[in-house]
Amino acid sequence: MRPNVLLITADQWRGDCLGIAGHPVVKTPNIDRLASRGTWFARHYTQCSPCGPSRASLYTGLYQMNHRVVRNGTPLDRRHDTIALAMRRLGYRPTLFGYTDQAADPRTEPPDSPWLRTYEGILPGFEVGLRLPEDPEPWLDRLVARGHERPANFWDIYRPADGGGKPSRAPARFSEDESEAAFLTDAFLDWHATQGAEPWFAHVSYLSPHPPFVAPAPFNDLYDPASGPAFRAAPSAGAERELHPLLAFLHDTTMRDHYIVGAGKDRVADWSEDAFRLIRATYWGMVSEVDRQIGRLAERIGDDTVIILTSDHGEMLGDHFMLGKAGFFDQAFHVPLIIADPRRAGAGRVDAFTEAVDVMPTVLALAGGEAPRHLDGCSLAPFLAGEAPTSWRDAIHFEFDFRDVEHGTAQATLGLALDTCSLAVHRGARFKYVHFAGLPPLLFDLEQDPDELANLAEDPAFADARLASAEALLAWRAAHLDRTLTGLLLTPGGVVDGRAP
Repeated sequence: MRPNVLLITADQWRGDCLGIAGHPVVKTPNIDRLASRGTWFARHYTQCSPCGPSRASLYTGLYQMNHRVVRNGTPLDRRHDTIALAMRRLGYRPTLFGYTDQAADPRTEPPDSPWLRTYEGILPGFEVGLRLPEDPEPWLDRLVARGHERPANFWDIYRPADGGGKPSRAPARFSEDESEAAFLTDAFLDWHATQGAEPWFAHVSYLSPHPPFVAPAPFNDLYDPASGPAFRAAPSAGAERELHPLLAFLHDTTMRDHYIVGAGKDRVADWSEDAFRLIRATYWGMVSEVDRQIGRLAERIGDDTVIILTSDHGEMLGDHFMLGKAGFFDQAFHVPLIIADPRRAGAGRVDAFTEAVDVMPTVLALAGGEAPRHLDGCSLAPFLAGEAPTSWRDAIHFEFDFRDVEHGTAQATLGLALDTCSLAVHRGARFKYVHFAGLPPLLFDLEQDPDELANLAEDPAFADARLASAEALLAWRAAHLDRTLTGLLLTPGGVVDGRAP
């Protein structure tokens, strides 16, 4: 019998912020329990950033170089298959709770369509159980019904009780049972209670721990800002900027008000270490708050449901004097992945490199289907049974596009053309190579420099490592360019499928 399938994403969740990952401070008991009966993929990476591009890879099983969603608001080409459409072909009715951040293909919409004025479209194939976009009207309605005043600007709901404007330990204006994550969990559980015997597929997409950074009590002061590891960074923001022109650009254009409501347009990079520690402690509290909601889901779901928990991208969290998910550092791309399938004992920890593009073929395999053979990802189902595939990747790859289509700021500042504002990363066990379309490359020796502080790209002693990494990156791109039709050949005898088993 086909299983129920629950795909959970928690936005902007760093891969090291889990109890099972050995974090020295953060506690995630519910996720740890989920992992204990399933499989935790310890070296799992997203393909790109920010939300729209990364989710495009998650939902299509394609690398960014193939789906070409490069920024929030870049349309998703309607020709691409999606995890929801594929599950629908298997007999499921895919249902969304939250958001998917996929901009509609303008060629399929009338000129006056409201979907052409937002990047928060709905992934093709999903029915909507609850749509909760950036402007969270349904949640605000719930808060008003509970006696809260509706803010004139919806962002003010994220303003902490002390008024905001600066990092602090002040709680949110709503309780832990009134949070956006709690509201989304309630909506799913209400829907879940109405489901009959027919197998279902649902996607629960939490905003937290995405900014603005604010947590309801008691999570707001659950963690001591003075605790935790040292930040991974150069001795000063100025020294950090010297590593690469892109870092200087990101430092100059990443502003505080995106992360703390009312904080103004000053640079994030100029915040003090104490400020970063306050923000980090709040973020950890948000992680624990989402962990509580995931616990509520897990305890209500029966033993006939496959649960997949992951994130769209990570969070810099003060490392390299940065917040957010821009750039090329691991912290922005390393994310959690836990899969619990009640039909399998689980394999515990898996250290093989896995990628967001693997999620779609894995879900299809666990639901009893087959993934289209042109996908860039591979099913992780063998790992769940403790059986490593005979051939597996020895590196991961991710991309970041920093073009500014609307204002042209990146192009003007860095002296680049629109289509050269991009980078691609080849990251192996030791070396990490960052190739830019229009800027100098980077090479890091992760064994000697795990914090990615010393660029070795111009060091003659590492010329061989740079060349090998560049060649591997080129080979990866050549092997994974769009293969939708390239495996087919029309012959006098009909269509030949060269990828057929």
